[in-house]
Amino acid sequence: MGMTQTTPTYLTHHFLIAMPHIADPRFVHSLIYLCDHTDQGAMGLVVNQLSGLSMSDILEQTSPELDVPADIAERPVYNGGPMQTERGFVLHCGQHQWEASLDLGPLQLTTSRDILFDMARGLGPEESLVALGYASWDPGQLDQELTDNVWLSCPADHNILFNLPSDQRLGAAAKSLGIDLNLLTSQAGHA
Repeated sequence: MGMTQTTPTYLTHHFLIAMPHIADPRFVHSLIYLCDHTDQGAMGLVVNQLSGLSMSDILEQTSPELDVPADIAERPVYNGGPMQTERGFVLHCGQHQWEASLDLGPLQLTTSRDILFDMARGLGPEESLVALGYASWDPGQLDQELTDNVWLSCPADHNILFNLPSDQRLGAAAKSLGIDLNLLTSQAGHA
């Protein structure tokens, strides 16, 4: 046998916290919600990087005729990741009632436009996060990155995801592990 082969741990419904020494510039200071992680690879959404767009920008493109309430119109849209950046993803709680929803267990991920129409009419999910694009990993890639300490992981926290201001999310997730990211420098070695 020689090397001990540990069974990979799959981290669906976990946060990934980018370590300061992460090599990929697209993920510096990122907090990612992992929607799916199996031996086939992984998919997640960056949940703390604002795109600069708001819901009204997206709704104007998809359905300019809608009269959007101000509180919905002003909601920020996140940069969910580098893949398919023109596609919208809505991470939310509540029932599976839209056309293209993936049941993630505690949450749903909806990619069909009907959820945006409902949100614009005030009929959307109570708690939601809208992102453009997503992050993905090939089979085994994320497992290797975790082994290499590129990411820390912790169970996803509902409150961090939906209630905290985006610039506080990364630090709050790290704190849930008892880690102060400000004390970690990019030179940090292995413990």
